[in-house]
Amino acid sequence: MSFQQQTIPAGTGAVPLWAPYYGAPIGEAAKRFFQKYATFTGRASRSEYWWWMLISIVVSIVLNIIMSVAGAAGATVDALGNTVPGPGAVVGIILMVIWGLAVIVPSLALTVRRLHDVNFSGWMILIGLVPVVGALAVLIFTLLPSRPEGQRFDAPTAA
Repeated sequence: MSFQQQTIPAGTGAVPLWAPYYGAPIGEAAKRFFQKYATFTGRASRSEYWWWMLISIVVSIVLNIIMSVAGAAGATVDALGNTVPGPGAVVGIILMVIWGLAVIVPSLALTVRRLHDVNFSGWMILIGLVPVVGALAVLIFTLLPSRPEGQRFDAPTAA
């Protein structure tokens, strides 16, 4: 059996939550993201990871647009010529903070699981703290194809 083939429980037709879902559709990737909210063990396929990144970027863009539009309404110019956003910008900022707090832990967990799938320790995520080069390195790691050796991070469960 290829390492990318899934062990699917009889009658369910679903990939077990503990296993990476290779070729996951966007809806399933988002569902698994929240189901594995703070799960730093196991692996995540490229499709699980990149579909979630796409969703996250789109939501962030929408929230930025909301903040900009809401901030433009009632915007003023102070004595120094600086633009002061209107009171609606506060709503956008609050929504962005809520979004950021809601997804920071599962996003870190997903990145750690993606690193596991390419057979790196989850601690490699800390390389991202190195300015510029670190973020680029983590990006490259998440782009790498899955490796069979990454199975060492699997923790099969009955559920």
